[in-house]
This record gives sequence, structure tokens and C-alpha cells, in this order.
Amino acid sequence: MSASAHPAAPPPARAALAVPVAVAVLLTVVLAAFAWFAVRSAPHDLPLAVAGPATAAAQVTAALDTASPGAFDVRPVDDEAAARSAIEEREVYGAVVIDAAGPRLLVASAASPTVANTLRQVAAGLGAATGTPVTVEDVVPAPAADLRGAGLAAAALPLALGGVVTAALTSRLVRGRLRQVATALAGAVAGGMVTATVLGTWLGSVEASWWTTTGVVAFGIAATALVLLGLSDLLGTPGLALGAATTVLLGNPLSGLAGAPELLPGAWGAVGQWLPPGATGTLLRATSWFDGAGAGHALLVLAVWCTAGLLLVGAGAARASRGRPVTPVPAEREAVPA
Repeated sequence: MSASAHPAAPPPARAALAVPVAVAVLLTVVLAAFAWFAVRSAPHDLPLAVAGPATAAAQVTAALDTASPGAFDVRPVDDEAAARSAIEEREVYGAVVIDAAGPRLLVASAASPTVANTLRQVAAGLGAATGTPVTVEDVVPAPAADLRGAGLAAAALPLALGGVVTAALTSRLVRGRLRQVATALAGAVAGGMVTATVLGTWLGSVEASWWTTTGVVAFGIAATALVLLGLSDLLGTPGLALGAATTVLLGNPLSGLAGAPELLPGAWGAVGQWLPPGATGTLLRATSWFDGAGAGHALLVLAVWCTAGLLLVGAGAARASRGRPVTPVPAEREAVPA
């Protein structure tokens, strides 16, 4: 075979320059996706209820606005019972209750240990400013085996990678679109079983039943895997790579599992809840400690992603059918006279 049959190698100088440029670009993207969101995390319109007389509630609201402008979305409620209900329904992360017993803070560390600690610091500041200590009650506590919520926070990246790996392996190893969809769903269920066993049975980081956690995680992995399968079918490797990058570089850091969506800068927290990792994390919290309260949006998001994935796979099948050459049907031979 002649040397001209092989593609020409790039000049050594150009190749030597391409490597550091590629590394710099890659690290810039990864650091921007992970470090920027982590460094800029702070409360933004964090829902917080205030229960008590109108005058006292107004004073608390003013004190919060002065101490942390824009940090809290203060929502007045009628009484302590209404405040507890709002926490349990995941409408707020905590509540300041002002009554004859003195000011108290209600938190739900199961909703976010990070937010609960932030609210405790705020309560300490309010107590120092007024000269009246603010007692704290954890209405929905985090699991005793994982008070810091480290297990759920660490699960963000595996949840994102689960869908990516499922789609990548399925698209490469399985032929036939129906088989690919079935394989992706089976892989999602397997990922859900492993997550339920590790996070629930072993580490105690989630407290929903094993079957519930399996179903939630399988739903989340399937949402990512089906879309990536469809992108791979339509666009090939670039489509799969684009979907994987979006899931890992955006879905993972924007999931809110390490804190809460309201701690992310700007509107990024809301964006993260429209991606499968964020929706899966919200659904895990809702089913583990809040009897499913606040799960509606997450269920809708995952259902939309699964449907979009199936539509993309169907579009790939339709395109392949249109591009398939039609085999001409031979005309019937004329009868030969005897």
C-alpha cells in the first residue's frame, strides 16, 4: 500500500500546540461548570414563612432584608400550624414563629442540611440583634445515619453518569431500536437497584422504601438515556457527546443536591430543575421525607424527557426508513406458449 493511502499527519508544531489549547479549553469549561456554581452559591429568594402578629412579622421581615438583602422570600402565614404545614408540603424551607413563648425557628434539614444551617445562623443573628435567644426545632430532620446529607450530595454525579453510560453502551453494543430502548430501560432499573441498595440500605442517606428509591432513580436514568439514544441515532457520536456534556457539565452542578436550587446564582437553580439530575434529586427528597409533597414538577420533567427520548428514537427510525433503498418487484414473466 502506498504512503499516499494513509491520511496525512498534522505537522509536529501544530500538534504540539493543539494539545495544550485543548486541555486549556476543557479545563475552562469544567471549572466554570463546577467551581463557579460552588463559589457563587448563596441564598436567593429562599422561601421562608413567618408566623405571628402582623407587627412582629413585619419587624422580622425588615431585619432579614437588612441582614441579607434578596436572600429570602418571606411568606406570612397565620400561625405555627400553618408554618409547619408549609414546611411539610415543601412550600418553604423553614419558618420563624413569634408567639407568647418567644421567637422560634422551624427548619427541615431533610429538605437541605445546608439551608437548615444557614437558617440557624440567621436565627442566631436575630437573637443577638433583639437580645432574645431564638430556639430552633428541626421539623423534618435529616437521617441519623447521614445528618450532613453527604450521600445524596455525592449521588449527583453518579446519577448523571448513569444515563450517559447506559446510552453510550446501548448505542454501541445493541442493534435494533426496540432492543435499544428495552436495554436502556433495563439498565436504568439496574442503576436504580444499585442506588437504592447503596444510598438506602447500606448508607442510610435516603429513607424511602427500596422499591420507591429504585423507581425514582430508574426514572431519572431512563430520562437521560432515552434522549441520548435518540440524539445518537439522529446525529451519531456528536449527538451523544453533546447530550453527555449537557448532562454532566450542567445537569450535575445545577442539580441542587449539594444544597438547594435557591442557593445557585441567578436563574441557574430553576434551569437545573428542568434537567434529569435535578428533577431526580428533588423526587428523591420528596419521596424520602415528605410523603411525595412537591414531587409534581419533578415527575413532569422526567416524563417530558422520557417522551422526548422516545420521539427522537422514532424520528431516527423514520429517517432510516426513508433512506432505505426500495427493492424493485420483478414483473411477472410472460407465459410461454406451449
